Amino acid sequence: MNYLVTGATGGFGQLALGFLKDLVPQENIFALARSQEKAEKLTTEGFKVRIADYSDAEKMNAALKDIDALLFVSGAPGNRQAEHENVVNAAKANDVSFIAYTSFADVDHSTSALAADHLFTEKTIKASGISHTFLRNNWYLENELPLVGAALSGGKFVYAAENGKTGWALKREYAEVAAKAVATREFPEVLELSGTPVTYGELAQDLKEATGKDIEVIAGSDQAFIENLVTNGLPQSVAEMFLTFQHDIKNGQLDVTSDDFTQALGRPLTSRIDGLKELLQG
Repeated sequence: MNYLVTGATGGFGQLALGFLKDLVPQENIFALARSQEKAEKLTTEGFKVRIADYSDAEKMNAALKDIDALLFVSGAPGNRQAEHENVVNAAKANDVSFIAYTSFADVDHSTSALAADHLFTEKTIKASGISHTFLRNNWYLENELPLVGAALSGGKFVYAAENGKTGWALKREYAEVAAKAVATREFPEVLELSGTPVTYGELAQDLKEATGKDIEVIAGSDQAFIENLVTNGLPQSVAEMFLTFQHDIKNGQLDVTSDDFTQALGRPLTSRIDGLKELLQG
């Protein structure tokens, strides 16, 4: 049984590889990278590397030769639907028997702009006839580090998501489930991977406890949210992107309650306080 992890030079892919090598023989693990230069670290760590980009159908077809199980880490927004279709077509052409795909929370009901590409990919995988598990990842706690950094730098935790809730968890926990999914191929078709949904106000209180700092918590306007991030060093365009996430959360796009995550991990998730401590120490 041969396994391939895409996005292997990214943070999620590297974490997943680390977990996967503890579950299956490392000599059966292949890592997908976009260039030899990016792949050097993976090679020194003992992984077999294949070079391809999602946008190149021919190279993707070659990369999936003799692969049985695929951990398909979603690509960056842009031309994602066409690129993802290349991956699925290559998997089908090479008789890949299983795909675990990193999708988006409650994707078949979501109105988030982030959801459309993932829903398209899920439908494409289903249409291929390949056995699969959709890993509907909620939100990485790491995604909030710019807000956390601004709070620690300027003393104000400003958010614009009102009472919207998010099911935060650490990226490594999502990656561990992804590795288990592709190694065992025993999970159900859909895993809604969400921590207990809480508001930004609750997250801010967790941050205060994790750091012992007296941080002012402000449920602010869109403009106040952007200004706080920009004042504390984030580019305007990036702050505006983070505001779109705030809007999604305000509209309930990540308010998903499910015990799939803890069931798949076989243990409770790391608490948000401990998770914040881990990220700030790292």
